[in-house]
Amino acid sequence: MKKKIGIGLAVFVLVAGAFMMWFKSHTKSHSPVSEATYNRNGTEIKVVYCQPFKKGRLIFGEESDKALQPYGAYWRVGANEATTFETNKDLKINGQELKAGKYQLYAIPGKGMWQIVFNSEWDRWGATDAEHKTDVLKTEVAAENGVPLSEQLRIDFEDTDSTQSKMVIHWDQTKVKVPVESI
Repeated sequence: MKKKIGIGLAVFVLVAGAFMMWFKSHTKSHSPVSEATYNRNGTEIKVVYCQPFKKGRLIFGEESDKALQPYGAYWRVGANEATTFETNKDLKINGQELKAGKYQLYAIPGKGMWQIVFNSEWDRWGATDAEHKTDVLKTEVAAENGVPLSEQLRIDFEDTDSTQSKMVIHWDQTKVKVPVESI
């Protein structure tokens, strides 16, 4: 009897594992993995995220308007697993210190301002809200609305001077620029 239970449990684990692998690969065909990198003066930053498409939907807006990402609600800044932000050096993010390491990057978009958050619990899957007690940095940045359309979510870096740059998050007709400075 114990042998049958053990075999049944093993089969269940194999089937569940195979399903999860298929599910993750299938969802990534709709929102492919991308990477934004920054490398300047010994500072290396890597942001890994999945790029959803607009597909004619309202992306940012009011929940009553059926926006995909309602104002004031948690957003993982991408699709599938958590978006990760990794740096080899301490940084200042919009004037606040962030220690070298790997973090979950998430946002709470608003019409005019976004809250950008770095969380130490980076190995997450799905759209469930982050565990806020593990947030290590929160900052607010202005949102630019009405900018040229980006059908697919994009994260890039743009240099402003020799020690500063901005991490740019652009999707639909909304863009935010997060100041990033090497310490």
